[in-house]
Amino acid sequence: MHRTGLFIILLIFIISCGTHTPPRHYRSAPKPKKINTAGYAIQAGAFSQVKNAETLAGKLQNKGIDAFYFRKPDGIFVVRFGDFSDIDQAKRYALKLKNEGVIDAYYIAPPVDMQKYTPRSVEKKTYEPKKRDDDLGAVIAQTAERFIGIPYKWGGNTVVDGLDCSGFSKAVYNLCGINIPRTAHEQYNAGDGIDKADMDEGDLVFFGESKNRITHVGVYVGNGKMVHAPKRGDDIKIAKISDAYFANRFIGARRYF
Repeated sequence: MHRTGLFIILLIFIISCGTHTPPRHYRSAPKPKKINTAGYAIQAGAFSQVKNAETLAGKLQNKGIDAFYFRKPDGIFVVRFGDFSDIDQAKRYALKLKNEGVIDAYYIAPPVDMQKYTPRSVEKKTYEPKKRDDDLGAVIAQTAERFIGIPYKWGGNTVVDGLDCSGFSKAVYNLCGINIPRTAHEQYNAGDGIDKADMDEGDLVFFGESKNRITHVGVYVGNGKMVHAPKRGDDIKIAKISDAYFANRFIGARRYF
C-alpha cells in the first residue's frame, strides 16, 4: 500500500512537470517586423511653403498619427499618413479628421502597383542597372532625390535625436509602396544584407558604433552617394559614403524588395 501511494505521487509529479508552462526566457522570441506593401493612404494639404506642411504634419504627429510631408514634382508640399486595407476605411478616417477640424481637403492615395516592378536578387545582380522604369530601386532613389533641399523634421515636438534620418527613409519607402519599420535599428534588422560592393540604388546604408548601436541611415542613390537627413531641422542633402565621417562609421547595407 505504501509503495502504491509513492507510485501515484511520482506519477502526478511527472505529469505536472510535462505540462508545466516553461519560463519566459525559454519561450520563442517574438518574430521581427516584416516588410510589407503599403495600403491606401490619406494625403492632405497643398502648400507652397514647406513650413505649412511641416505644421500640419506636426499637428497630426502630436495626435499620434504617423504623418510625413514631401514635395510633389510640381513643387507643392503635401502631407501623407495612414495605411488602410481598403479605400472606404481610408475615407471614413479622413472624414472623421475633417469633421474634427484637423484637416481640410484630402485625397485618398491608392497603393502602388508592385507587380510592375522586376524583383532584384539579393545574392547577385540579375537585373539591368540604372534608371529602368520597372526597377523599384531606381524609383526609390529618384524619390529620395526629390527631398533634397527640404528642411526635414519628423515626430513633431516630441522627436528624439536620431529619428529624423530613419523617418526620412521610411517616408521614401512608403511613397514607393513599401512599409519598413520606424527606427534605424529596426530597419537594419528587417532588411536583407548586401555586400558593400553589391550596393545599388534604393538600398539603405547604415552607420553607427556597432550593429547594436545604429545611429544613422541614408538612401543609397548610386555612384557612392546617398541622400540623407543629417540632423533635426537640417536640409535633406546628398553625401558621399566615402567621406571620412561616414566611412569610419559604416555598418552595412540592407535591401527590402
